[in-house]
Amino acid sequence: MTAPAAQDLPVVVIGAGPIGLATAAHLLERQLTPLVLESGPVAASAVRDWSHVRLFSTWGEVTDPAAEKLLAPTGWSRPDAATYPTGGDWAERYLQPLADILGDRVRYGATVTGVSRAGRDRIVDADRDSQPLVVHLTTADGREERLFARAVIDASGTWTTPSPAGGSGLPALGEKTATDRISYRVPDLNDPVVRARYAGKRTAVIGSGASAFTALATLAGLTQDEPGTHAVWILRRGISGSTFGGGEADQLPARGALGLAAKAAVDNGHADAVTGFRTEAVERDDDGRLVLIGEDGRRLDAVDEVIVLTGFRPDLSFLSEIRLGLDERLQAPTALAPLIDPNVHSCGTVYPHGVNELSHPDKDVYLVGMKSYGRAPTFLAMTGYEQVRSITAALAGDQAAAERVELTLPETGVCGGAGLFDDATAEESGGGCCTPAPALVQIGSAVAALQIGKPEASGGC
Repeated sequence: MTAPAAQDLPVVVIGAGPIGLATAAHLLERQLTPLVLESGPVAASAVRDWSHVRLFSTWGEVTDPAAEKLLAPTGWSRPDAATYPTGGDWAERYLQPLADILGDRVRYGATVTGVSRAGRDRIVDADRDSQPLVVHLTTADGREERLFARAVIDASGTWTTPSPAGGSGLPALGEKTATDRISYRVPDLNDPVVRARYAGKRTAVIGSGASAFTALATLAGLTQDEPGTHAVWILRRGISGSTFGGGEADQLPARGALGLAAKAAVDNGHADAVTGFRTEAVERDDDGRLVLIGEDGRRLDAVDEVIVLTGFRPDLSFLSEIRLGLDERLQAPTALAPLIDPNVHSCGTVYPHGVNELSHPDKDVYLVGMKSYGRAPTFLAMTGYEQVRSITAALAGDQAAAERVELTLPETGVCGGAGLFDDATAEESGGGCCTPAPALVQIGSAVAALQIGKPEASGGC
């Protein structure tokens, strides 16, 4: 079958999540044809997996302007811009209505298995740029299909590929065989089955980001009703002035509150912190409980459950025939990586970026959204919306708009990175590279204000 001319082809968008659907809205605004391929049965399938978690960004920060314009004629109105949605709210009140407006431009149950140039594997140079892109997919009933595209925008995210507990980036020895007691998600304690799994149990939480903070606060709340519930917070680095995030200095207040809630869990005895611990192995004791062993030989007391929240990584397997320019550490686009590298990036600031930073050696292929950040943990939805605004402008031939910055991001107010990312030797003094770290306050009456463990106050990720 001969590939059609590129100008007659759609732009294939992989993933019907927040950034994928926003991409489709921007493409339509530019009179380009989108085709969104979603592996799940509904829009925002990944978001629905954490529907119980509240975002630390407000409604005003998680809706896209082009998407709002598309929704406006239907009578849709954005919820109160100053309030915080849960993942479920985001999916039901914004993302699914947006997908419904897009209609048959969104295909569900379509899992992309490969992307390449028509008739050219990654080795072949001849006429490469003149060939359309070809996308292979499987449908929900197992059929295989091939589609041609003028461009491919991969907004599939990283949700399906969580990072393991192992400190080396590989699963710890025994981790794979202990999956009956290991979860890689923030627990939904409103689910009776999940609640019973952790109630009255000793649970290790591995990780140091917003998701780990949320899990710690959630388990701390469970102790009020279920005595014996206790968490062991395992950090690969030491506790420093920035361990608990920006606190009251964070320009995203709910994100700052997450860190304070995690600190409250420790201060109030609901969780013990184990620092400088990189998991090497997971063993079972005689009762079937799990014993975590560090690379330094330390063996922790047995736990009933382990929650691993060490971040996510991109699935690049279906892009193996595409020439990608990726940073060797972060697996993010080469030009973007220095702006987001947690080893050196300070103060939580990420410069707005677009088509120039997101381009690859194979033209008209882009990784956007969470996937564009590779293994970096600092992505915000509004960053993704700016990415796709820029890329769609470039695809429409409006290079001036593509290179124009139309976004101001909030800073955390706390230095992060600066060589201390995942550093087990970080001292307990705050230190800093640009602004002083805020003092970590003792939580007393503030605990009630944070309403630790209650759904309306739980943090997002």
